[in-house]
Amino acid sequence: MTAPVLPRARGPVSDAVLRRLTGSARFLPATASLGGCAPYGDDLQLALYVLYELHYRGFQGVPDALEWDPDLLRLRAGLERRFLSALRDDTPCGGSAQDALMELMAEPSGGRGSASHFLLHRGELWQLREYAALRSLYHLKEADPQLWVVPRLIGRAKAGMVAVEYDEFGAGRAERIHARLYADLMTDLRLSTHYGAYLDTAPPAMLTLVTMMSLFGLHRARRGSLVGHFAAVEVASSPASARLADALRRCDAGPAAQRFYDEHVEADAVHEQLVRHEVVAGLLADEPELEDDVVFGIRATGLLEDRLTAHLTHAWSTGRSALLPAPNDPAG
Repeated sequence: MTAPVLPRARGPVSDAVLRRLTGSARFLPATASLGGCAPYGDDLQLALYVLYELHYRGFQGVPDALEWDPDLLRLRAGLERRFLSALRDDTPCGGSAQDALMELMAEPSGGRGSASHFLLHRGELWQLREYAALRSLYHLKEADPQLWVVPRLIGRAKAGMVAVEYDEFGAGRAERIHARLYADLMTDLRLSTHYGAYLDTAPPAMLTLVTMMSLFGLHRARRGSLVGHFAAVEVASSPASARLADALRRCDAGPAAQRFYDEHVEADAVHEQLVRHEVVAGLLADEPELEDDVVFGIRATGLLEDRLTAHLTHAWSTGRSALLPAPNDPAG
């Protein structure tokens, strides 16, 4: 397994983190100095993304021991507080978990409301390639961030979560692991399948989605939010996957590209029921005090998905790339 290369810095905080990881600098910014760092901005989000990746595959040339470096963890905690505070301020609260899930099932009128709607009705192959490149930041490690929550659950919630994750990891067949199927999709679309290949081209609206998953997954105190996030993903996945599969067919993207989303249409329709009736209901039966956290996880996921949709559709509607410029851009 080849670890990815470190990305380029996007500001003083991410630059300090990258210098510390390469051994070219010792000191990191004080957490008290992070107040001017935009919580959804390039610098903070890249710094968080890089620090979280130390818990996944790491980076080439970075010692594994730095995963638990106390200075890096102290800085990460400060970045997390700033990000989480902004999410809480911007995410609507109130209502039950079932109410929040029902909101996700209401399809927007006029065939608008998500990137998958845009791609189904107006998407061109180059836009589908950009979408796949950006989503690879998650899908090449699909279900890994959510797996952190399993030891923190009991009973029905744990059993339901493991049942869903078992499918995500191929039900015992390596060639059916969803991350592998996504790599096959990328091959059909003539994209690099290297883990992290598109990090330098990913706008902060994409980074926030991935860092949120890791933030929720790595903290036991955020287990309710992680369950809410996962429920939101599974509820929204099946109809969105159907739209994306049709968009790929219309653009003749290739059988493997279509297969990934066709697989999710059927699988996630089943997963939705498991997550709603076993994972969410089971968690709240055991820990009813976590309902507000579950609602927060559901709606924070929707908030960040809406921000990404706004970025993508604004760029594409004007004929521009939604990717950040990078030298030797692998998306071509």
